[in-house]
Amino acid sequence: MEPTSPPVRRDRTHFLYLAVIVAVAAGIAVGLLFPEVGKELKPLGTGFVNLIKMMIAPVIFCTIVLGIGSIRQAAKVGRVGGLALGYFLIMSTVALAIGLVVGNLIHPGSGLHLNEAAAAAGQKQASGAAHEGVSDFILGVIPRTLFSSLTEGDVLPALLVALLVGFAVQALGRSGEPVLRAIGLTQKVVFKILAMIMWLAPIGAFGAMAAVVGETGVDALKSLAQIMLGFYLTCAIFVFVVLAVILWAFARMNILLLLRYLAREFLLILSTSSSESAFPRLIAKMEHLGVSKPVVGITVPVGYSFNLDGTAIYLTMASLFIAEAMGDPLSVGEQISLLVFMIIASKGAAGITGAGLATLAGGLQSHRPDLVDGVGLIVGIDRFMSEARALTNFAGNAVATVLVGTWTGEIDREKANLVLAGELPFDETTMLDADTDDAPPPPPREKPESATATRDS
Repeated sequence: MEPTSPPVRRDRTHFLYLAVIVAVAAGIAVGLLFPEVGKELKPLGTGFVNLIKMMIAPVIFCTIVLGIGSIRQAAKVGRVGGLALGYFLIMSTVALAIGLVVGNLIHPGSGLHLNEAAAAAGQKQASGAAHEGVSDFILGVIPRTLFSSLTEGDVLPALLVALLVGFAVQALGRSGEPVLRAIGLTQKVVFKILAMIMWLAPIGAFGAMAAVVGETGVDALKSLAQIMLGFYLTCAIFVFVVLAVILWAFARMNILLLLRYLAREFLLILSTSSSESAFPRLIAKMEHLGVSKPVVGITVPVGYSFNLDGTAIYLTMASLFIAEAMGDPLSVGEQISLLVFMIIASKGAAGITGAGLATLAGGLQSHRPDLVDGVGLIVGIDRFMSEARALTNFAGNAVATVLVGTWTGEIDREKANLVLAGELPFDETTMLDADTDDAPPPPPREKPESATATRDS
């Protein structure tokens, strides 16, 4: 008797996506037709945001510690790992900076003034900060105890402790691997809780949208459309201008040909809102393109955790949108420090349930706590921007693989030209899968079953 295969667990995330869309539409209708009722529904959005805030410190701690552990592992592979990590850091910074520039040009959310009290609180906080010296700020980052940083809700102390633990474990070498495994298990528990919370996203989106539209009317819809279109435009600029120029300058490769070669993968991502759904195919196609197996085996998995260009753009533009909508825009200094925070905090959280929202809330909590409630508004439109994030992340990782292969001399240029010209087509029947000895390695971190795990990747 042949062993029966285990039942395949059905993916229920599509039901959540539909529920969020329906909730957003219902919230808009309630806000327009019954504005006073809409305003009374604000606690629904606030409650959801508070649940997200509850998870900020543990999410940041786990992702940063394990992220540094991944860097330690990648560093062992020598030149390829070093080039890949250096490139990822630079491009993530560029993506964040582009998001800030475009956000400052289009001013998303301006004119809404959702919460005058919050704006006044923010001005008071900024005024107080002006009298706070550098030494007071540094001392405030140091927690009272090692564990209080994870319980008091302050983000910067949690970030400091995570960095210290990560580097300490790194210095322990092999003896520190059990600690990494323990934190990895803790991460699974934390992200499972976060996945459960994300199933409340339709309720939070409904309450937040109803309250915002009830307060501002059609102006809210215009601002939401503005940030979505601005985000799409920024992602397009990043891919077709920034990545295109870099790819041609260093590899003499036309990005349009590369994107055409990966057309099926882009369609797969578009249908699932997940760049991870195309992970095995990217491995196979990059090898077919002529990039060596070692380069592909290192660059692609590490890139899926550390090269999240679309997510970086999203984080900065969403932060600017919330600040503008709340009536108290971020200063230049706050934007720069927020950029630095996002560079660190966004690493190692690919494919994690709600990690994008947690990172966004963490950045605002560390710089402007009065703006965190605005995250509830982003929940309502996050679904509509997830595809652009995933497509941009995937394009960035494909370009990175070609570039690292070029810099290390590990790419067959003649074969690459034939493949891109269509003279050496990819054979779908021989694509590597999990049943072969040459199957590609799994993604760098197990993706938990969830509602929105794929949206942040």
